[in-house]
Amino acid sequence: MTQHIHNTLILCTGNSARSILAEAILNRVGKGRFRAFSAGSHPKGAVHPMALELLRRKGYDTGVFRSKDWDEFTGPESPDLDFVFTVCDNAAGEVCPAWTGHPMKAHWGIPDPAAVDGDDAECMEAFRQAYAALEERIKRFVDLPMDGVDKSSLQSRLEEIGRG
Repeated sequence: MTQHIHNTLILCTGNSARSILAEAILNRVGKGRFRAFSAGSHPKGAVHPMALELLRRKGYDTGVFRSKDWDEFTGPESPDLDFVFTVCDNAAGEVCPAWTGHPMKAHWGIPDPAAVDGDDAECMEAFRQAYAALEERIKRFVDLPMDGVDKSSLQSRLEEIGRG
C-alpha cells in the first residue's frame, strides 16, 4: 500500500526568506511523507542571500530554491494541495487564489528576518531564529496523526501550532 504524500504550500509575500526556509525544513523533516513548496503573492524574484547561506551551512542543496509566484499552484497542472500555511502576516491578510485540492489552511506568522536592520551578524542571527521557530513548528506538524483524525480536530491543532 502506497503512503499518501501530503503536498504542502508555504506562503509569504516575497517568497525570499521565511517560506523558502520552511520549504527546505519540511522537505527534510517530512522524510518523504510531505512534499513542500513555497510561493509568494508578490515574489521578489530571488531568494535572500542570507537564507541561502544559512541553508548551505545546514547542508541543504540550495540550487533547488527559487522565488516563485503563487499562481504556479493554481492551474490544472498544479499538485493537489493538502495544506497551505502562511508564514507572514501580510500574506495571511491577502485574498488567496483557489488552490487545487481542498487544503487545510493555517497561519504560522514568523518575524521577517530580511527586515532586520543591523550588521551581518545581527541579520544572520535573525535568520537563525526564524529557522529555529519554523523548524519547531514543522516538527510538531509532521508528528500530527494525519489518518484517523477528524478535520476539525486537525484544523485546531494546525492553528495551535501557529500560536507557538
